[in-house]
Amino acid sequence: MGHPREVRTLGNILWFLLAGWWLALLYVLCGVLACILIITIPFGVASFRLAGYAVWPFGRTVVRQPDAGAGSMIGNVIWLVLFGWELALAHVIAGVLLCITIIGIPFGVASFKLALLALLPLGAEIVPVEDEWAPAPGVDPAP
Repeated sequence: MGHPREVRTLGNILWFLLAGWWLALLYVLCGVLACILIITIPFGVASFRLAGYAVWPFGRTVVRQPDAGAGSMIGNVIWLVLFGWELALAHVIAGVLLCITIIGIPFGVASFKLALLALLPLGAEIVPVEDEWAPAPGVDPAP
């Protein structure tokens, strides 16, 4: 089996081809729409950040910030009404379509997880997954 970075890269390429490009396009469209009004620019920035995650999700994870505060909660309600439910629905549809094949099941599960983030993105941070892979004793690690 390959190094986790190599497997993640392969997963990200397959994800991009199967669902990532059009889901990211939806996030970019929502971001552009949100940037029309000055008051909703923070939603546009969040949408562009999520577009990057929707393009290349493997190797990164979402960490919820429990101390995000009331502003984040209010923002999530506004986001849910304006963009969140549409994006979450797109992720659910993509997840169902991906789960039709056995190879697509892991990607469908990832899409369902992204649907939750699409509903409530504020108060969450996307961070890289720490590479915990270590070679077996006596195995020379590849550079």
